[in-house]
Amino acid sequence: MANKDFRLDFPLLQRKMNGKPLTYLDNGATTQKPESVVRSICGYYGGCNANPHRGAYELSVEATDVYENARVKVQHFIHAPKSNEIIFTKNATEALNLVAYSYGLTFVQPGDEIVISIAEHHSNLVPWQMVAKAKGATLKYIYLEPDGNLSDEDIETKITEKTKIVAVTHVSNVLGLVNNVRKVVDKAHSVGAICVVDGAQSVAHMAVDVQQIGCDFFAFSGHKLLSPMGIGVLYGKEELLDKMPPFLRGGDMIEYVTEQDTTFAELPQKFEAGTQNVGGAAGLAAAIDYLENFTFERIEAIEKELVDYALPQLRELPYIELYGCDTTRNNKTGIITFNVKDVHPHDVSTILDAQGVAIRAGHHCAQPLMKYLGQNATCRASFYLYNTKDDVDRWIAALKTVRSVMRLD
Repeated sequence: MANKDFRLDFPLLQRKMNGKPLTYLDNGATTQKPESVVRSICGYYGGCNANPHRGAYELSVEATDVYENARVKVQHFIHAPKSNEIIFTKNATEALNLVAYSYGLTFVQPGDEIVISIAEHHSNLVPWQMVAKAKGATLKYIYLEPDGNLSDEDIETKITEKTKIVAVTHVSNVLGLVNNVRKVVDKAHSVGAICVVDGAQSVAHMAVDVQQIGCDFFAFSGHKLLSPMGIGVLYGKEELLDKMPPFLRGGDMIEYVTEQDTTFAELPQKFEAGTQNVGGAAGLAAAIDYLENFTFERIEAIEKELVDYALPQLRELPYIELYGCDTTRNNKTGIITFNVKDVHPHDVSTILDAQGVAIRAGHHCAQPLMKYLGQNATCRASFYLYNTKDDVDRWIAALKTVRSVMRLD
């Protein structure tokens, strides 16, 4: 670490908001960036900015090295077998759309079934609605147990011989619960289906091994794990990626072009049309270095301590409603979703913001889950490695003022 107080590694956390110390609790949306990541981006643009893969001159070769070294770093980070199974995208949303358009529209047929969970982010839901409608397939849902975990019965009964694709989130961005994705993968494979895992909320908070999970595709965004916005990753098994047509067509993804036809490049270039976000890849590589130095054991311990510290205090407040906080499976991450009775989540967020506390309010891009929970919107506080008990104290102190500000007490 660059500093003994590692919070000093994050310049933005030193800001004040509305005259108060910033209490940043919206890490489920995006994380702050350590100085080492910012330096890596500036270092690329200031030191070796050129178009990779296209030039025989030294600067272009250096840019290519930055880009491809980042790919290898991601490969090792998620324990993918080969670096050519790592496709750079702009975010998890694009990665999941790539699978839906390239694999789904190619291999799903009329009468087939696609199975997803009711807890999916729209990024892992709306593309599968599109595939089902376009191909005449049926979209089915795995629902939840009372504690918010995926229904074991639904996993067993909804995934059938007709199922061609199963898509599930590794960690719910609303409930903060780690799903047993290996169980889902095994069930999908037992009927000949492939399994897509949305890892946007997991890869920054726990060690991920895609071979251990066994999934066919795994998607995540860099900005949720300390790196810049505009860089994401799709891992896919080589034998599947080889069979899929390109998602986008243009420069750098071709082998040879004639007036009437085109042959495509090998993996991974086949899925990386046009000039890529090399600076973002450099930032992602630096973020992985930071996380591996910090260790996931430490991250998980910090988040667990904060959740265990916050929940008893929240449960003492009779006007707080909690969602996904009753699991007994020891699978809770650092996300606490709640509502203040009789107060709209947007009002809660605004009142907390006046005291320097940043939380999320809304449907969290998970409207089917909101409807399933009987809510239109909720509030969400999400922790990360730089949060402290002082942050929790400021958040709860601010919560205690909400109803009086709204003149309900």
